[in-house]
Amino acid sequence: MKKFSKILIIVVVIASLTMLFSNTVFALTEDEVKAKVAATSKEEVSGNVFIWFLCAMAFLKVSQKIDSFMSSLGINVGHTGGNMLAEVLIAARGISEGKRILGGGGLGGGKGGGSSGSSSGSGNARFLSGGFAGAVSRQFNKSAVSSATSQGGNVVTRNAFQTSMAKGGSFANSVIGTVAKGNIAETGSITGNTASQAMTSYLGYTGKADAPSFSDTEIGGGRIMGTEISADHPSGIQFGMYSADQYMAPEKGSYDTVSSADGAKWYRQYAADAVEKTPYTAPDGKIAYNEAIIQKLPPVPRRKDKV
Repeated sequence: MKKFSKILIIVVVIASLTMLFSNTVFALTEDEVKAKVAATSKEEVSGNVFIWFLCAMAFLKVSQKIDSFMSSLGINVGHTGGNMLAEVLIAARGISEGKRILGGGGLGGGKGGGSSGSSSGSGNARFLSGGFAGAVSRQFNKSAVSSATSQGGNVVTRNAFQTSMAKGGSFANSVIGTVAKGNIAETGSITGNTASQAMTSYLGYTGKADAPSFSDTEIGGGRIMGTEISADHPSGIQFGMYSADQYMAPEKGSYDTVSSADGAKWYRQYAADAVEKTPYTAPDGKIAYNEAIIQKLPPVPRRKDKV
C-alpha cells in the first residue's frame, strides 16, 4: 500500500509538471515593452518589471520545493536554488539597485573608463564581485553605455538613460562621464542630439533658464568638442573641453577649469580671433595673401600619457 502511494504521488507530480511546462511561454519582447511605455508610462513599466522579477523568484522557490520532495522519494533531480536567506538578500539588493538606477542613481562601477585586466582570473573576480546583483548592475551599466553611444543596448537601458538625462540625474551623468573619460576605441562616443542633451545634464544646466544650448557635439576619449549657443554668442561659438586627468593644462590660449556633474575637472577653451591668410596670384605675377579674421580653437593640449 505504501509503495502504491509513492507511485501515485510520483505520477501526480509528473503530470502536474507536464501540464505546467507544456503551456506556451509568455515572453516579454522589446516591441511589447516599447508599446507598453508608449501606452502608459516608464514608471508603470518599471513597476511591472519588479513584479515579474518577484514572480520569477517565487516560481524558482516552488520549483526548489518540488525538487526537494522528489528527492525524498528517491528521484534524482537538479538543484534549483540554495540558501533561502541568501537568495532573499540577493533579491532585495537587486530590487534596490534597480530602483536606484531608474530613480536617477549612479553607476555601480567606477567613474573612469579604464582598460580591462589581462588575466582571465582577475576578470572573473571582477565579474563575480558583489554576487549576482553586482554582476547584473555592471551588465546594466555596460548596456546603458552602449545605448548612449548607439552601439547597442536595449529598450530598458535606453529609456533609463534618457529619463535620467532629462532630469539631470546622476545615473545619466555617470554614463556620460564613463564615455567622456573612456577609451574611445572601446566605449565609443556620444554624438548628435543625444550629445547635445548630454552636455546640458553633464554640466549641471538642467532646469536653468539662462543655460546655454549645444550643437555639433561629440563626447569621448577624454575630450568634449562642439558649439555652444548662449546669450553672449547667439550665433554659436566653438569650444573644446579636455579632461584634467588625461591632458596637460593648455599652453596656448586662455582657458578656465570647470567641474562636471560627476566631480571631474575639465580644461575648457573657446575659439578666439585668428588671422587666416589665403594665397592668390597678384596681377604682377607675385604671390599675395587675402587676410581675414576668423574664430579658431587653440591647439589641443598634450596628453599626459604621451609626455
